Amino acid sequence: MEQKWLTWAKEIQAIAQTGLTYAKDVYDIERYQALRELSVDILANYTFESKERIRLSFASEGGYSTPKVDIRGVVFQDDRILLVREKLDGKWALPGGWGDIGLSPSEVVVKEIQEESGFETEAIRLLAVLDKKFHNHPPEPYHVYKFFILCRIVGGEALQGVETSEVSFFAEDEMPELSLERNTSEQIETMFEYLRNPEKVVILD
Repeated sequence: MEQKWLTWAKEIQAIAQTGLTYAKDVYDIERYQALRELSVDILANYTFESKERIRLSFASEGGYSTPKVDIRGVVFQDDRILLVREKLDGKWALPGGWGDIGLSPSEVVVKEIQEESGFETEAIRLLAVLDKKFHNHPPEPYHVYKFFILCRIVGGEALQGVETSEVSFFAEDEMPELSLERNTSEQIETMFEYLRNPEKVVILD
């Protein structure tokens, strides 16, 4: 479960962001700005990020505050799962990334797999929608829903991308070091459960 300080920081940020979107009174605006700064202080105190970076990435958004969507492609070949090595941390993850405006989840996952692995795929079915706070990911400022979509290779070949340095398939018992910000070992194990049991129902948590 997510640590309480992180939950509070996210909730304070959400209240501030929504308040700043709709507030008209100058004193209310000042109060919401103070709340936003408090959320930045909390994150800066408990993480290694600077206040400036937190403000840019976390406390600069506008509009009604909603969760972000991270979409991951699940591709099997000969009972092995497709993973890519992230240049950012040198660790391995299911290909994927943030949802894009104007694209459906199926379109996003096909695009991300092609960009990060070189393979052309088609989306088959949704496997899981997971709230990141319920899983053992490192702390981060955003509230994130993770979509896992089963895909099938229809073309292409293994090629590294702008954000990836290697592409490979791994058996369940030979997992490399995973990029925990993107996926956990438990989540990968769950994906293999779908390989063994194609009728397994979609997980929603």
